[in-house]
Parts: sequence; C-alpha cells; structure tokens
Amino acid sequence: MKRFLGALLFMSAVHFANGQNQVVKIIPEPVSVQQANGNFLWDKTVVTRVEGNNADLSQTIAFFLKQINTVCGTKNTVQKSAAPGKKEFIIVLNPAEDNTIGAEGYVLKVEPNKIKLSANKPSGIFYGLQTLMQLFPPGASGAAFVKNSFQVPCVAITDYPRFGWRGLMLDVSRHFFSKEDVERYIDEMAKYKYNVFHWHLSDDQGWRIEIKSLPNLTKTGAWGVPRTGRWNSFALPQPGEKATQGGFYTQEDIREIVRYAQERFITIVPEIDVPAHSLALIASYPGLSCTQQQYAVNSGWSFYKKDDNVLCVGNDSVFLMLDKIFTELAQLFPGKYIHVGGDEAYKGFWEKCPKCQRRMQEEHLKNVEELQSYFVKRMEKMLLSKGKKLIGWDEILEGGLAPEATVMSWRGIKGGIQAAKQGHHVVMSPWDNCYLDLYQGDPAAEPPTYGLCRLSASYNYEPVPDSVDAKYILGGQGNLWSESVYDIRHAEYMTWPRALALAEVFWSPKSKKNWEGFIGRLEAQFPRMDAAHIKYARSVYDPVITAQKAENADSLQVQLATEIKGLDIYYTFDESNPDNFYPKYSGTPLVFPAGASDLKLITCRGGTPVGKQITVSKADLRKRLKK
Repeated sequence: MKRFLGALLFMSAVHFANGQNQVVKIIPEPVSVQQANGNFLWDKTVVTRVEGNNADLSQTIAFFLKQINTVCGTKNTVQKSAAPGKKEFIIVLNPAEDNTIGAEGYVLKVEPNKIKLSANKPSGIFYGLQTLMQLFPPGASGAAFVKNSFQVPCVAITDYPRFGWRGLMLDVSRHFFSKEDVERYIDEMAKYKYNVFHWHLSDDQGWRIEIKSLPNLTKTGAWGVPRTGRWNSFALPQPGEKATQGGFYTQEDIREIVRYAQERFITIVPEIDVPAHSLALIASYPGLSCTQQQYAVNSGWSFYKKDDNVLCVGNDSVFLMLDKIFTELAQLFPGKYIHVGGDEAYKGFWEKCPKCQRRMQEEHLKNVEELQSYFVKRMEKMLLSKGKKLIGWDEILEGGLAPEATVMSWRGIKGGIQAAKQGHHVVMSPWDNCYLDLYQGDPAAEPPTYGLCRLSASYNYEPVPDSVDAKYILGGQGNLWSESVYDIRHAEYMTWPRALALAEVFWSPKSKKNWEGFIGRLEAQFPRMDAAHIKYARSVYDPVITAQKAENADSLQVQLATEIKGLDIYYTFDESNPDNFYPKYSGTPLVFPAGASDLKLITCRGGTPVGKQITVSKADLRKRLKK
C-alpha cells in the first residue's frame, strides 16, 4: 500500500510539473468543465482582488488565502484596485444575477495570467474556492509549507448543485466527539460542498447538549459507565461503578460550532430523538416513561427484550419538559429545521399504560400507531410555535403524517415515496446506500459492524424515484451512527470515501454519473486526504467474495470480483501470503482443496498491491452461505 501511495504522489507531482499532462479531476463533478492549454502560476506575485466592496466575502477569502499562504509560504492579501501587468485572482459577486447558476453556483475561469471566480451569492464563491483548491496539487490541502509556487491548469468551469439538501449526519450520543472533532468533521464536509450537518445529540447512550432549565440532563444523562470492546456485548453497570464515560456541549460550545458551520455555509440540523431512543432522558428524569423505573444510561449493554426507552405520551409532564428542551434548542440553532427522530418506538408499554390508554380515549385514537402520530403532530405544533419546521425519520408516517412535516426516509425509499405522494418534502437517506456505519468491504478485513454498503452502492444511488415529482425531494444525506465508532479517526475512515460518492450524487447532474470516471477522480483525492491527515478507507480495492455451494456437498466454492476494473486477484489456500507471483484468479469459482481451512487474497494493479490482504476462513464462508 505504501508503494502505491508513493506512486500516486509521484504521479501527482509529475502532472503539476508538466502542465500539458494535467487532467482536471474534481469531486463532486461540475456541471461543465472545459480544459484548455496552459497554466496559471500561483506564486507570491499574484494579486487577489474583489470587484465591488462586499464585506460578506472577507471571511471566506481570508480562509482561502490563509491556506494557500501556509503551503506556499507567501503573503498574498486582498487588493482594492487593479494591478496592470500582474497576475490576478479576481473574485466577483455578480451585480446582475446569473439565473443559470442560482444561489450556490459559480463560474471559474483559469487563464495563463488571470483567474476569475464569479457567483451570485457568497456561498457560490465559497464553493468555487473549494473547486479551485482541487486544481492545486495535493500538497495544497495540507497544513505546512510545500513549495513557493503551484501550477493551476487552465480551465473554464460552470457549476451549480442538483439538490439543495446535501447532508451528513454524525451521531455523538453513542460515543461523544469533542468540539474540535466536530469542527474537523465540518471542515472535511465543506471541501466537498456539503451544506447540512445533521447532529444526533441524544439517544439511549447519552444526552449531549446543555439545557439550562433541566440541569440533570447533563449531570446524569451525559455519562455512562466506561466500556471498551464490541458494541452490544458489554456488562451491565456494576454496584458502585461510577459513570465517567461521555460528555456534553455547553451552550457556548453550541454557539461556537454553529458559527463555525455558518462560516462554511453549512446549516446545522439538531436532533433530539423522541419518543423512543430516550433512555438518557429517562435516566435523568425517570417519571417520563410509562414504567417510571430508574435506569442507568446505556453504555452499550443489551438487557431488555423490548427497550423501556420510550416516553409516556399520556403524561402531560413529558410535553412540558419537551417544550423547555425545544425552546432552548430553537434559540441556539438558527436553521429552520429541528429533527425529532420518531424512529423505532416500541409501543408495547403504551398498550399497557393507563395514562396512554386514557389519552387514546380522549383523543379518539384507534391504536398505538395513531398515538405516535398524535405525539408527532403535537411536537410539530410545538416547533411551529418556535418558528421551526419538524423533520423526522420515516416512522413518523405511521398513524398519519403531521401536516407540515418533512420526512427523512431511511428504511429504504418506500417512506420517501409515500410522503412525496402526499405532498410532503423528503430527504432521501436509505440505509443500504447512505449508512456510513455499515461494512464498506469484506467483513473479514473491516472493523466489526452490521450490514453492507459498498462505495459503488453509494455512488450508484439515485435519490429521485421514478414514481414521484422531483420537486418534493429536497436532496439526500449520509448517516454515520457511532455505536462502533469510538473516535474521530474511525469516523473519518467510515465516512470517506463513501461521502465523496454521495457528494457527487447530491451535487452533480444525474446525466454526468459515471462510475469509472468517478474512480479516476477519487484516486486523485487520496493524496489530498493524505496531505490533510484525513483517514479514509481503501476498501474499494479489495476483492468481493461470494460463497457458493459446490457440487460436492462437503466442499465449498468461492466467486471473486472487484468493484473497479483493472485489478488482478491473487490467492493461496496453503496459509502463505500471496503476491503477484501466486496464482491469479481467472473468473472460474475457486474450490477449497481438501484439508484447506483459509483462503488468502490480495489485489494488484500492474503487479503492485493496492488492496489489503484478506484472510477468510472456510468456516466463515459456510456461515455466510447459510445466511
């Protein structure tokens, strides 16, 4: 792998030394790219100039120049007037709106002596700068001096997004991420033109936001007993064991992160997950559940057959407390949406709860599904009174959808189709294409999790079903649940490169989708991520392993494939480690020889290993076959 990364870096350096060989490789793919001959030399003589006096651009341009000056060792600043005879980088907010590019689009033209970036709005300038950064060599993405000048290929780009909602979700409840971690994640999102950060702030495993009127939420709900290892296999809290694992964000932390995101044209959508997934809330205030039992915050242990983590919908105190929570939440987050979860509510406690049954009688509700609908509709009225719109997971459709609710469809696309046909807005986020916590390669070579979502599944996803009016599809979102994600490095590994694929799904024209073209542009991003010290997965290079029944019932055969073209697979059954001098897979299924217990595999390109060595046992393959 080191040899391959070194080769990539060398090729990148050669390309930027020789302008005639440069190829523009941008993610997400722009609407129009017209490459021309020649280069613009970015060095200390470049003059950066803003046409017009627009203070809204000052911070955005300062971000860009700080990065470039760091890696170039230059001191470029913004000049107020033209500099005849000098190379210029000109930034323009269009005095008359260009209807083609809309609010987030831009036009970027690189010529030998001039770069011009124009847009209708500051957000368009910001996104244009992200594209310009990808025209610089990989080292420009780092945080240290590289060299005094860079070649920028001459090109004309016109670009604008397909969807207005281009989101990533980070779950900070199952495992807590520091303020600095969250800001780093937002930085990485911004590079690829994401504009929504969905922040999952509460769940059974932790309450992560300070609510001043309810201090016990963070005194108790933010902390669990420390556990390390495989999720859902931990011991229950022991007598006298202190809850020291977790954390929360103060309201000042929240304000700082909101400002940080706004500076990068990212809107934060906070989520407080109710009525289920509420054990941290219930642990803090036990009277809010139907059973009113006292629980500890769940640190990843599994005990209850049906989780007692659901709020009592018949208890008026629940709504009084939620009103306090969402009042403070609405004051902290300026975006128009608040996410209320609404997913996976076990309704068995409601069926037995006298308060819930009385509520159903008073409201003339036929069943507990309609009781959930009653809860969501009441939440919507609460949020509307605070100037916010409700969004929830597709379970909020059950029992009848709240009048103005937006649906985030995660259990496939069915919920999204149903909501759109009812005239509701939808954010598409089906788990088998958009869940970033799933396996992205063969489980034998990946950290433990559940389910499978390969890079190709994310890239080939289409957010607009044929049967719905596209105007109801706001866009899409990738979701990173953190049950098995302990820290920001692992979060990055699970996010990238699948979030690169989704960035293109949500931004680029549908007509420009091309898997092979994407792979070429993807590989150009890896050296940039290396320079920025971003951890990413290379699982797309690993073989796809499929167990099959053999004619001999005692044997087993294996079909192999690769997600991308041009890779060879080498294998052994004799416990030695294969390289490109071992047998090469020809396409014919492999049969385990008598006595062999393991199959070892590695992929190569041009004789050089590019994937991880994978060892998969015959016993494991038999288990897969049974499933």
